[in-house]
Amino acid sequence: MSLNKEGHGASMTKSNMNMARIIVVGGGFAGLWASVAASRKLAAQEGKKATVTLISRDDYLTVRPRLYEAKPQGLRVPLESVLRPADVLFREATVVALNPSTRSITLDDNRSDRIEIAYDRLVLATGSELRSLPVPGIAEHAFNIDTFAAAVALDVHLAELGQRPAGAGDDTVVILGAGFTGIELASEMRNRLAVHWGQARAAAAQVLLVERAGVIGAELGVNPRPYIEAALLEQRVQVRLNALLDRVEPDAVWLASGERIKTNTTIVTAGLCASPLAKAVPGAKLDDLGRLHVNSALQVDGVPGIYAAGDIARAYVDDEHLALMSCQHAIHMGTVAGHNVARDLLGLPPHPYSQPDYVTCLDLGSSGALFTEGWGRQIRQTGAEAKNLKRQINTEWIYPPQGNRTAI
Repeated sequence: MSLNKEGHGASMTKSNMNMARIIVVGGGFAGLWASVAASRKLAAQEGKKATVTLISRDDYLTVRPRLYEAKPQGLRVPLESVLRPADVLFREATVVALNPSTRSITLDDNRSDRIEIAYDRLVLATGSELRSLPVPGIAEHAFNIDTFAAAVALDVHLAELGQRPAGAGDDTVVILGAGFTGIELASEMRNRLAVHWGQARAAAAQVLLVERAGVIGAELGVNPRPYIEAALLEQRVQVRLNALLDRVEPDAVWLASGERIKTNTTIVTAGLCASPLAKAVPGAKLDDLGRLHVNSALQVDGVPGIYAAGDIARAYVDDEHLALMSCQHAIHMGTVAGHNVARDLLGLPPHPYSQPDYVTCLDLGSSGALFTEGWGRQIRQTGAEAKNLKRQINTEWIYPPQGNRTAI
């Protein structure tokens, strides 16, 4: 893919090498919109004051909120289609060290020796990942849908099961964690299975949702719970509550109660934590999810020149609530962070991050969806009406405009 890669080809000239440098690390929703917002703010000024470079491990935006769906292979957007029109440079690499005292970062691009490059302002937007759970066998034998590669690996596995006669455990799917992602995956699982197994075999499959808490969707609150429970019942999803995991084997899951569930498909959806890059920021304060404490401008507390956005940032959306690890908060947070790094370089006061309006739209498979408003999660839409809204969110609203500079 021919991206406008920093330091390669005609994109870097002698004049722009002398400019200030804004570097954004992470090619997810927060990172993408941080880089675009920074470039937009700079372009609005008299004469360009800085270059903006996005650094990411690959040159695609993964539409991560949709990885519970069937056919995840198509759930990516080429970064080039957004970055090039927005005049943002790109570098495919992994940041392996941060050096705030010298305002530099160290990169590994898998092509040469590690490279140190300077920045004037830095935005960290490397997101979150599944925490390593202390359960024997879980790392070796369980799938997840946390990344594009992981979701595709699960899809390939399901397809392979569908190509052979059903054996013991082949038609049982165990999902660990009954939070937002686990509920959506469990609700949609028969539709995913039908793609590879056919309707009849998918309908006969067992889908189990295993949760250590005493309720489904504990973080979703009380109001939506009866509707979620009814939908799972309608989808014939078996639920195990207060269930502690003992170990995972290639062909079974063992619960602490002694129950052995025969399965060849175990999927982990629980245990998100911030990207480990947060720990590499010297002197930064982290919360219990590993997120960087930031101020209202999204600048990392006590670390000049570094901002954070998305799942890696512990930011208040209002006077009471912290941003969640969600696309909903990452997009706006990234936009504000990018805007503020540009304003910082231009000597302008920051724009405070605020996102008081909160909604939840939970996919419930063939049972429709559930749309709530506010932190109390008051139900506003259910069934087919909410499903249409969820489809619009997933297929339109969270996708960035591509190719057209004005639209971007």
